[in-house]
Amino acid sequence: MRLLYEQESSNWNEALPIGNGFLGGMIWGTVATEKIQMNEDSLWSGERKNRINPNAKESIPKVRQLLFEGRIREAQQLTDAALFAPNPHPAHYEPLGDLDIRFGHGKSVTNYQRGLCLDNALSWVSYEIGGVTYTREFIANFPSNVICIKLAASTPGALSFKVDFSRGRALDAVQAYGNNKVVSTGRSMGENGVSFASMFTVVADGGTNNILGGTAIVENSNEAYIYFTARTDWRNKKYVDWCSSTLDIAVKKGYEELKTEHLQDYHSLYKRVSLNFGVDTKSDLPTDKRLAALKEGETDNGLFAMYYQFGRYLLISSSRPGTFAANLQGIWNKEMFPPWGSKYTININIQMNYWLAENCNLSELHEPLFDLIEKTKESGSITAREMYGCRGFVAHHNTDMFGDTAPVDKYMPSTIWQTGIAWFCTHIWEHYLFTQNKSVLEKYYDTMKEACLFFVDFLVEDPKGRLVTNPSLSPENTYILPNGESGVMCYAPSMDSQIIADLFGYMIKIINILYLPRKADKDARPYKDAEFSEELERIIEKLPKPEIGKHGQLMEWAEDYDEKDMGHRHISHLYALYPASQISPADTPELAKAARVTLDRRLANGGGHTGWSRAWIINFWARLLDADKTFENLTALLTKSTLPNLLDNHPPFQIDGNFGGAAGIAEMLLQSHNGKIAILPALPAKLPNGAVSGLCARGGFEVSFKWKDGMLKSLEVLSKSGLPCAITINRSVLKPDSLEKFEFKTVKGMKYIYKF
Repeated sequence: MRLLYEQESSNWNEALPIGNGFLGGMIWGTVATEKIQMNEDSLWSGERKNRINPNAKESIPKVRQLLFEGRIREAQQLTDAALFAPNPHPAHYEPLGDLDIRFGHGKSVTNYQRGLCLDNALSWVSYEIGGVTYTREFIANFPSNVICIKLAASTPGALSFKVDFSRGRALDAVQAYGNNKVVSTGRSMGENGVSFASMFTVVADGGTNNILGGTAIVENSNEAYIYFTARTDWRNKKYVDWCSSTLDIAVKKGYEELKTEHLQDYHSLYKRVSLNFGVDTKSDLPTDKRLAALKEGETDNGLFAMYYQFGRYLLISSSRPGTFAANLQGIWNKEMFPPWGSKYTININIQMNYWLAENCNLSELHEPLFDLIEKTKESGSITAREMYGCRGFVAHHNTDMFGDTAPVDKYMPSTIWQTGIAWFCTHIWEHYLFTQNKSVLEKYYDTMKEACLFFVDFLVEDPKGRLVTNPSLSPENTYILPNGESGVMCYAPSMDSQIIADLFGYMIKIINILYLPRKADKDARPYKDAEFSEELERIIEKLPKPEIGKHGQLMEWAEDYDEKDMGHRHISHLYALYPASQISPADTPELAKAARVTLDRRLANGGGHTGWSRAWIINFWARLLDADKTFENLTALLTKSTLPNLLDNHPPFQIDGNFGGAAGIAEMLLQSHNGKIAILPALPAKLPNGAVSGLCARGGFEVSFKWKDGMLKSLEVLSKSGLPCAITINRSVLKPDSLEKFEFKTVKGMKYIYKF
């Protein structure tokens, strides 16, 4: 499991990512100069401000009336003036800077290789010049908060280089710190920006090692080690001192101890899941050549397995307990003004970042997303009250490090949309389903309730007597009115009702789990929030239900409108199919058929043209149990929307496609959303052999299995909660006399093994 290349990286899109959640590095240098572009997860511009339009609350009733009356243009004009924020831009994510290691090597280079070992989260470079072999090794250590670099030469005294740190014109100072460190300090953009320091030190074996100005100079060394760290005043007011003491501890441990510590920490997460699709016969080939061959139609099943583990590697590297949630670019951003601010786009993208957390056995890495929800509560309650006159809390389609919740951007197709937090909160319930940890429900009970309360107040009755969101929109899509005009603002877009139905339904279940008395305690009523639970049940009954339109498609809006862009990247109204489970071939066959029609129409008109959209489509087809379509779109993701370094290409780079694609591969192999664990529900014919261990299923199960020649050979189920287990196996991977469905009771900690 390694990414491998035989040439230097010519641009950032060929760089190899390393990270420890706090620090991210993109390694994209040359033989002459190794460049590691650095990020620190709390380096964002500005600070949180109240950006709410003061005219919003008084204008909401008028906007609602206009939308109910079908006067879309007038509603959008009023929205533009009265609902959009006067200052539409919250904070954005900024790069930390570049660590440059300058060797001055000539061009007579042979045997050049660079790569990234996924099994050990270790990047390397090796080459020969004049009979001397030079090696570079890079790790991002989470426990010690450092990025470590080992430089070596096969001939004693042959290693000479210079190290400095730069950030264009955005640094206040670069200077020596003490006798053996270099510190760079600065402040992020915007009013009251974040102050930060980056710091490195060099330890050399042999030769000379000096600091002149802001440059470390090593000459005629045998090998050397660079230790790098960074901090902002958001995390520690004495951020320079923190960097210095962190490096002192790292130097005292030394590189080999730090590497051992790194491997132990990383393996504790990464090694929970293994996956292969048979013997990888191309593992020694360069990754860019493998991608090129796949585009030409060659078979490379090992590349799909590597892509899956690369997704897990990226989440481990960009989202750890205590760090910020992975943003649009995970933790890797080189632009001072990045696309979409490299923020948290919460109308699909950041949710997608965490689709693989639970089923791919990285549950604790979900925690930064829950922290982000908590960060939005204070601001979100102000937005709910001052903008909509509602209780609870709300955010629009985007947020940032500070939990900003006011409308973002002045873009009519996306700005006024309120169900992002509700979608976030469904992740809390999913986390519980996989872990069966009731303390999670207790911890976030008030958060879930506050998210519900906003919609209890915000929903209004439409002309058909339904309770609907108004104003709203179907994220970023545009519809065509019967008179030929187009519009985006609306009431009751399908996705809103689907998300709210999930949120309210999960809240009712949480109340029942935590507070519903046992049958023997019936006299103990009323229990906590019993009336609230009943209110939510009444509202759910009045929410719009999924409908089938004139083309046989699932309707996206309350009216059977056509899309202006029939190949639009957002397919929001299929939320009910995935990640939700309101639609399935077994339980709602007509709606599942309509979902299929929706996908066919989108793809026939150029859909899936962004990486993240294609990743979502993979999961849709897996839920529809269409193995061939699942594989077809997985292949399209790698051949059309993947950069040479395997990162997702929106374009530009956006990490959600990697995470969504990895989740889709897992969904192809195992599903557990309908009360049963489905084994190989969408196994493509082109992946006839394989083995997976450590996938997680709802109910607290860990599942492993092997298949050969398209037939299931063995199955192991580890019960982590002691709940009863129900298994269903894809009939096409079973011998005629094998049991397709079976149930059994389990004991916590026991493993159950079956042969086929």
